[in-house]
Amino acid sequence: MSKTRILTLVGSLRAASINRQLAETVVQTAPDDVEVTIYDGLADIPFYNEDIDVPGAVPAAAQRLRDAVAAADGVLLVTPEYNGTLSAVLKNAIDWTSRPYGAGALKDKSVAVISASISSNAARWAHGDAVKAVGVAGGKVVEAAHAHFGVIGERFGAAHPREDAEALTQLGATLHELVDAARGQLVSA
Repeated sequence: MSKTRILTLVGSLRAASINRQLAETVVQTAPDDVEVTIYDGLADIPFYNEDIDVPGAVPAAAQRLRDAVAAADGVLLVTPEYNGTLSAVLKNAIDWTSRPYGAGALKDKSVAVISASISSNAARWAHGDAVKAVGVAGGKVVEAAHAHFGVIGERFGAAHPREDAEALTQLGATLHELVDAARGQLVSA
């Protein structure tokens, strides 16, 4: 049996962000038959613009993202909350992978969302906006595959999330639900 491939897009560009650490922890929780890859390169992608989204003009960085999403069996979004919504870099990634409309790389792809912020709200607004954007873009949001982490500065300030048993359990369960949904789509396709 081939490995199920999950592509992870992290909405924070900061190298030491807790959102990135959560993504790294998901990689650690993956069973042997699942390959989880954290996509690097979101910072290189220009803002979506239809003038440059034409054959022969699509920026190489945007095309690499589209190709990576198309090759994945499922997508995991890890979103911080910036000013009450998801980050521009994550929204931009959703925009590029939603095109061409109705046939983009995200179309019919199983997608899960993890949200994390310093507030006790646990980035639930960003989570909601990510779910909405993915749905409009044609992705299949896996409702059972989600996790919310609040007050992350206090919770993970002194230790990496991989050292938090509850976080490991939540992240493992999220990945499990996403993988099951992705495999189900592969079987029914």
